[in-house]
Amino acid sequence: MRIVLIVIDLQPGILKLRFDMNQPFSRRFSFTLRAVALVSTIFSLAGKVAAQEAAQAPLGFEEYDPVSTLKVEEHVVKRARFPFIDIHNHQPRMPTQDLKELLSQMDALNMAIMVNLSGRGFTQNWDESTEHLKASITNARKTNGSRLVIFTNLVFNDFGAKDWSQRAVKQLEEDVKAGAKGLKIYKSLGFSGIKDEKGNRVAVNDKRLDPVWAKCGELGIPVLIHTADVASFWDPLDRYNERWLELKTHPGRKRGPNDPVPFDSLIAEQHDIFRKHPKTTFVNAHMGWYPNNLKKLDSLMEAFPNMVVEIGAVIAELGRQPRTAHQFFVKHQDRILFGKDSWVPSEYTTYFRVLETEDEYFPYHKKYHAFWRMYGLGLPDEVLKKVYYKNALRIVPGLDKSLFPD
Repeated sequence: MRIVLIVIDLQPGILKLRFDMNQPFSRRFSFTLRAVALVSTIFSLAGKVAAQEAAQAPLGFEEYDPVSTLKVEEHVVKRARFPFIDIHNHQPRMPTQDLKELLSQMDALNMAIMVNLSGRGFTQNWDESTEHLKASITNARKTNGSRLVIFTNLVFNDFGAKDWSQRAVKQLEEDVKAGAKGLKIYKSLGFSGIKDEKGNRVAVNDKRLDPVWAKCGELGIPVLIHTADVASFWDPLDRYNERWLELKTHPGRKRGPNDPVPFDSLIAEQHDIFRKHPKTTFVNAHMGWYPNNLKKLDSLMEAFPNMVVEIGAVIAELGRQPRTAHQFFVKHQDRILFGKDSWVPSEYTTYFRVLETEDEYFPYHKKYHAFWRMYGLGLPDEVLKKVYYKNALRIVPGLDKSLFPD
């Protein structure tokens, strides 16, 4: 047996073959071709082995995304069956943005009215946020004021000062007079983002806020309130946490057991203001974080007749329990509003498909929110109309009813 030793020189970007220069050229050339072919074969085999090993290796949860082989009827709904009101939207650039383009996007979806909940932007400066609100209202009216509706927000700067409550109530009255149709409360209330003059967390049911809730009832405007986050964010980050992927990709959403307080404590603070202010209508954002427990939510609907809910960012929870969700919507058809939250027009089709069709086993648009498949609720037209627009027309004052069929 003859053993041939090939010495390969590897330099950056170069592969060199060494051979005896004293050999005839034809022999050197033949040897070079054979060596190159051998090296190529080695690399090819190594690549195939690596590919086979990768294919056989266990997949990570993030990587596993099989294409369903199920063959059933599909109805991808890109335009809502009826004109609708999006009660939960955010347009923080409304003072300066081109709203004609926004209206064109709304038209494509059959969205008759958009409610911008970020009326004052995200600054906590009284004067700056007031100018932001006024500019938003002006731009909306200049473009199409009947279709672009704005809610105001609270300014928590100087919270705890002796005159804060009085000032907030006065500002609320002025905002409504200027054209605001409601009040939006961000989830920062209750979390550690809002502190009083002593540096303490401001609870959702802080008594210094009572005059604000009462004034909303007097003015006849709704309070759309977002409290807490998904309960799983407080659970251990392990293989049993249904929101593991979301928390891995968005680690800032993870909460400790008392960060800043337990989930149940935050929700109890919210429910306390519902109880103390029965003459004020509260729109509980994200179905009060009980879309995955509709029996519990049903009991809350019974306990708080002044509470209604909206479905922003929780459609995936409804889509995995079509029969239970269908029954809930039929029972509480007068107290559920359409909302989306983040403004991504392409994602609305998921909402339309869940609400309108009886499609089976279709994906949600964000895997980290929902790795499961969904099913359509197939809601009756009369229920759809209430969810899409009738309930909002009843709850939000001054909306243009002529934009809707009946």
